Amino acid sequence: MDSGGKVFTVDLLERFAAKGHGVVTCMAAGNDVTVWGTSKGWMIRHDFGLGDSYGIDLAGGRTGDQSIHRVFVDPGGSHCIATVVGDGGAETFYIHAKWNKPRVLSKLKGLVVNAVAWNRQHITEASTKEIILGTGNGQLYEMAVDEKDKREKYIKLLYELTELPEAFMGIQMETASISTGTRYYVMAVTPRRLYSYTGIGSLESVFANYQDRAVRFMELPGENVNSELHFFIKHKRAVHFAWLSGAGIYHGDLNFGASHSSQDGDENFVENKALLDYAKLFDGAEAIKPSSLAISEFHFLLLVGNKVKVVNRTSEQIIEELHFDLTSESSSKGILGLCSDASAGLFYAYDQNSIFQVSVNDEGRYMWKVYLDMKEYAAALAHCRDSLQRDQVYLAQAEAAFSSKDFLRAASFFAKINYILSFEEITLKFISANEQDALRTFLLWKLDSLSKDDKCQITMIATWTTELYLDKINRLLLEDDTSGDHNSEYRSLIKEFCAFLSDSKDVLDEATTLKLLESYGRADELVFFASLKGEYEIVIHHYIQQGEAKKALEVLEKPGVSSHLQYKFAPDLIMLDAYETVESWMIRKDLNPRKLIPAMMRYSSEPHAKNETHQVIRYLEHCVHNLNNEDPGVHNLLLSLYAKQEDDGALLRFLQSKFNKGKENGPEFFYDPKYALRLCLKQKRMRACVHIYSMMSMHEEAVALALQVDPELAMAEADKVEDDEELRKKLWLMIAKHVVEQEKGTKRENIRRAIAFLKETDGLLKIEDILPFFPDFALIDDFREAICSSLEDYNKQIELLKEEMNDATRGADNIRNDIGALAQRYAIIERDEDCGVCRRRILNLAADAGISRGYASVGPMAPFYVFPCGHAFHAQCLIAHITRCTNPEQAEHILDLQKQLTLVTGETRRGSDSSVTVPEPVTSLNQVDKVRAQLDDAIASECPFCGELMIQEISLPFILLEEEQEVDSWEITSHNSINQKSIPLSV
Repeated sequence: MDSGGKVFTVDLLERFAAKGHGVVTCMAAGNDVTVWGTSKGWMIRHDFGLGDSYGIDLAGGRTGDQSIHRVFVDPGGSHCIATVVGDGGAETFYIHAKWNKPRVLSKLKGLVVNAVAWNRQHITEASTKEIILGTGNGQLYEMAVDEKDKREKYIKLLYELTELPEAFMGIQMETASISTGTRYYVMAVTPRRLYSYTGIGSLESVFANYQDRAVRFMELPGENVNSELHFFIKHKRAVHFAWLSGAGIYHGDLNFGASHSSQDGDENFVENKALLDYAKLFDGAEAIKPSSLAISEFHFLLLVGNKVKVVNRTSEQIIEELHFDLTSESSSKGILGLCSDASAGLFYAYDQNSIFQVSVNDEGRYMWKVYLDMKEYAAALAHCRDSLQRDQVYLAQAEAAFSSKDFLRAASFFAKINYILSFEEITLKFISANEQDALRTFLLWKLDSLSKDDKCQITMIATWTTELYLDKINRLLLEDDTSGDHNSEYRSLIKEFCAFLSDSKDVLDEATTLKLLESYGRADELVFFASLKGEYEIVIHHYIQQGEAKKALEVLEKPGVSSHLQYKFAPDLIMLDAYETVESWMIRKDLNPRKLIPAMMRYSSEPHAKNETHQVIRYLEHCVHNLNNEDPGVHNLLLSLYAKQEDDGALLRFLQSKFNKGKENGPEFFYDPKYALRLCLKQKRMRACVHIYSMMSMHEEAVALALQVDPELAMAEADKVEDDEELRKKLWLMIAKHVVEQEKGTKRENIRRAIAFLKETDGLLKIEDILPFFPDFALIDDFREAICSSLEDYNKQIELLKEEMNDATRGADNIRNDIGALAQRYAIIERDEDCGVCRRRILNLAADAGISRGYASVGPMAPFYVFPCGHAFHAQCLIAHITRCTNPEQAEHILDLQKQLTLVTGETRRGSDSSVTVPEPVTSLNQVDKVRAQLDDAIASECPFCGELMIQEISLPFILLEEEQEVDSWEITSHNSINQKSIPLSV
């Protein structure tokens, strides 16, 4: 055992425990409460939790010896049962922690109670629930006590040994609530046997079942009058048991989660049963049976004489011996017994005078070593407390496996060691043994155990592992073995290697790994790793070299692949598989077709079968029509491919297409028309050339070329000119000349065809236009009909012109008559007619009206305006009204004209008064009339009350902003004046 502090220590708890009531005879403990009995019938109770202690006289004043045989305390420390044996027989008492007086259990009078089984799962401070009492005559009783009743609820006999009547020396009980009720498991011991009872229901029904069937029991040789049964309790559940029998310590584990049914129907929950022979504890000396037993989680405490031997339950080795400080009075009888407090985790030993406490100090700290020595490695690891302990377990496992030449298993354990053995030492072990597979396994396990922070070490180990994998693969390839097992091993290793690359892709150095794979010639794995690292260029290049265009395209279609690779490998891919390549291009919408032009031109330059679908044309049509591509290069390439086809239908349809759909001001085409024209001329696509000429507004060239192809096409081109009559006529003349010159047949037939052509021009050409195209020796008689028809058309035009001239003459006469009538027009003004603005009489004197100069005087009256509607205004009032209601620019213009008129009339008067200069007044008068006419147009073009001016005034407010501000100023002024006047009054 490792050096260190003791696991169990002994302390004197109380020296004179009997307190003058004889000597201590028995003891029990539970929940920091200790109870011991004396030889004079006293029970002494000490509560360490509350710190109080008291004694109760159970002898009741009876004479003679009244010794307490046994005391029992429940795990909670509230309930106590004691049996007193005296001259008058045996009596059993129940004492509650809150009672001052005990209660005699009269039904048990005369019976010696040796054991009590508490119902640990259901017992409470107020009630014991059902408990079992074992007596010295081999009987089991059930009892229940409620503290509030101050007496037992019932006591009834459960079971009695009949085959071999013996005293029950120890009894334990476990209960569990299941779906069908309460399940009971009871274990009881006698000096020679261990009995087990199990069932579901009540205790009475469980034991009633054993009236008709045999009881399960374990009988061991020998007899032990000090037979004891103990359960070790963990989390309120029994997990181990130990029986102090005559042959040894019979012990095992209790697993109530499992059920092991026997042939007789009983359920047995005991596992890992073992018997610890007493002979193992005395090193060849005569074995001495322990007089008492206590059980901890990992150890047995055996009372042998005046010492307690601590035995490890697993290794069955004595680890410590506990000695007690005995007084001279008690040294003769020594330590009487042991008891345990499961709730507090303490043990007690007692002699006739003293109570000793046995404390446990981390009893599990050495268990890993115990299990390791027993080579129970899993249990050892479960009990390790730190990494160093685990390293020792792993090292022992590894060394054991290495010694047995199980190198792969050894590698897995070596990889878990972190401190006690270096990485280099472990690897040298495998290298020395020439175990490459085990070394690779060790490295793999080591990778799993390393922390993510050890990046450098992880990378180095992963690289080494990669090389070991490659070496193993090559060695398998070099072996001339074509058996199925060999092939299976090879495929399995390849699969494992790929899985390793996938798992280690983030820690392997990319360049180093690729170089390794390339140096070993592992092309498939190279491609696989490149795919993992996103090096798609390597992958695609490999597939192209293998001629697998479809796989290369699948790589390019992955979301993370750059479109740059599409352009880079497009020439090779389209030559390998044009259809699949174009399909891939058409799926993606992020490609720039312009960057694919070199690849498409390379493909187009190669010869193709006559009926083969041109894949580049298919892609370009997709770009132009579906993607609405506007790149001139794309359109030019598609046009060039169309031009090279035998059938010019697709070319003409492309040229006639308009690509500005949905765009108001966009261009109708995106190809270069000059390039298209040169290309079509080179390829002799004359109809296409005609269309291009027409599109470029080169109509003469278009018609000239069309006449070489088809006169009908030329006529259609000529009809396209609509806004230039002269050009249109010129084009038709070109067609006419061609028709006349190309006609073959008799002269009369040629003339007839020429005249029929004239009708197709819709009157644009006359017979005289095409006569020059006929030969000079043509007879006039052949054109008689056409000439007569032309002359008749001329006569009709002359008649129409005469009628238009007569209409113009009559219109001029009507205008002259209207002018004369206007000179005689007049209006009648009543004497009391008022001005529409100032409401004064129109026929007032000029001085009364306040009229300024600038108007011709009408006697003494003021100048005025009269409108056809009947409204009349003084000239000055009309000017004022118009300038107020019209816009500022017009008002300023009127005032400026009025000012000019005033100045001019002033000069005229000065000129007429002077006798020296005569011509100046004439010039001034002309100027006055001109200014006055402008002023009349500005103010008198329509009546202000009936014309547009009145309509515009509808939207104006009744009070203008300037007027409102002026009114507000009046109110403020008036208010201030009132306040000023009111000041003296307020004072």
